[in-house]
Amino acid sequence: MPHLSPLRCLVIDDDPLSIQIVENCIASTDFLTSAGSCTSAVQAAEVLRTQSVDLLFLDVEMPLMSGLDLLRTLQNPPLVVLITSSQQYAVEAFEHDVVDYLVKPISYARFLKASQRALELATARPEPATPPETADFTFMKVDTKLVKVIFDEVRYVEALGDYVHVVTGQSKLIVYSTMKAVEEKFPAGLFVRVHRSFIVNLKRVQAIEDNSILIDGKHIPIGQTYTRDVFQRLNKF
Repeated sequence: MPHLSPLRCLVIDDDPLSIQIVENCIASTDFLTSAGSCTSAVQAAEVLRTQSVDLLFLDVEMPLMSGLDLLRTLQNPPLVVLITSSQQYAVEAFEHDVVDYLVKPISYARFLKASQRALELATARPEPATPPETADFTFMKVDTKLVKVIFDEVRYVEALGDYVHVVTGQSKLIVYSTMKAVEEKFPAGLFVRVHRSFIVNLKRVQAIEDNSILIDGKHIPIGQTYTRDVFQRLNKF
């Protein structure tokens, strides 16, 4: 059902200037309205017990209680856009299923993109159903042969110039293909592009450390432009 009234937004940041910047952005966005601001997570916890809020713009680094600490205390938190001074909190941020995270200094264009995403979630529009995957394998050309590749056995795919390196548990295949063709051929529900040079099997991800994914002892970098999508996919997988 559409969210007809503006989203009520609470800004939480220990820096008054940052609060003012976000408040100005809220005032410039017709589908948002301010529900006030707090200069600490402790103060915000009390406000959230007494007021109805649709969306938090939440700073991560605050004294006494961080923004992430606050999220851990909330049983049914509103939608959350995290505000950070760096990207080092990306992994933990998406563990809390946040809408997005903004890195200071915040531009209005980036703010608007995050807010539009929050509005989409608030309206709870159903997404088109994904057709079920019927085949669990494909054939890929290796030299002069067509080799059967079982999707579940693939660990990751790495770009190698005009070729791709398909790594499975038993073999490493050099296939004449592009990464785009692999993305189209491999099931989107199981694989995700994490870097311009890497596609990974979500089932084979063993750990995430800093900005890399660990699969079978190999650290695979997460490209900056792919970060948001990667962590959202991992969080839903």
